Amino acid sequence: MDWITILSTTIKSAVGVETVLYALAAIGINIHFGYTGLLNFGQAAFMAVAGYGLAVTVTVMGLPFWVGIIVGLVAAAVLALLLGIPTLHLRADYLAIVTIAGAEIIRLVFRSVAFKDIFGGSDGRRGFGTGFQELNPFPPGDYGFNLGPIPLFFAHWQLWVMLVGWVLIAVCCLIVYLVMKSPWGRVLKAIREDEDAVRSLGKNVFSYKMQSLVLGGVIGCLGGFIYGLAYGSVQPDVFGTETTFYLYTMVILGGAARVFGPVIGSMLFWVLLVLLNGTLSEAVAAGVITFIDANQAGALRYVFVGLGLILLLVFRPQGIFGDKREIAIDAR
Repeated sequence: MDWITILSTTIKSAVGVETVLYALAAIGINIHFGYTGLLNFGQAAFMAVAGYGLAVTVTVMGLPFWVGIIVGLVAAAVLALLLGIPTLHLRADYLAIVTIAGAEIIRLVFRSVAFKDIFGGSDGRRGFGTGFQELNPFPPGDYGFNLGPIPLFFAHWQLWVMLVGWVLIAVCCLIVYLVMKSPWGRVLKAIREDEDAVRSLGKNVFSYKMQSLVLGGVIGCLGGFIYGLAYGSVQPDVFGTETTFYLYTMVILGGAARVFGPVIGSMLFWVLLVLLNGTLSEAVAAGVITFIDANQAGALRYVFVGLGLILLLVFRPQGIFGDKREIAIDAR
């Protein structure tokens, strides 16, 4: 098997575009789930409205790139308000159901034939990243180094997206650290533990939950920007419910209510997927594994990752860096 290629692809995936965009969205989920106890299963919708806000602003309305960024951020904040006003009074499990439905409504609206002139239907929108790439300080070419026999090189456009993405991750982690150390953050943690006790102290629990939903949604929507700018397009089916499930997997894997938990979880998640995909594909091609074909190798990797997650939840439910008390949600 070509271990050099497998190792090169795996190591690059730890810091690559997929890790960056999912880490940003997972940081938002960590604010909702880890710190506030909100079971928001609609995080993919925040990514979608940001990506489409940028795409539609640039390609349909013909406005500058930076206006599209502002529109996407405002759209994410408005979505949080629209989603939160009727749902944040619900119990945790009902909140999860409603947010899943809300995210699916958003996806189907973007996919609808009736709005194809605006959102592009199932094909989505493309050709809106020119303004971002014009800011790229790296001349065309490949950048990186050789780690022994392992080549670690990225194209100039990938490196630019990764640089911006990791800076955003650092800024978002700093914001989370500071706000969760503040009195506001301590109220969120108290709501997660027992919102009735917080309410008895005169705090407006609904207001704090709404603020948490807005903050986590706006941070999470940055992942939608990175996706659109990295791949040069947005399609509605990319922002399906499974995307949110991946985000929860990353948060739990790294450790809920830990500043760097979502980032580490995202890195591990993609490293495992890429390593298993490369290993299984090479094993099938070499005839080492004969009970599946090359097309089934990609699906089988999710089986192994799912099995690993089950074992993690059984033997260490708090994740790698987490605390059991951080995932004990008051679902009343």
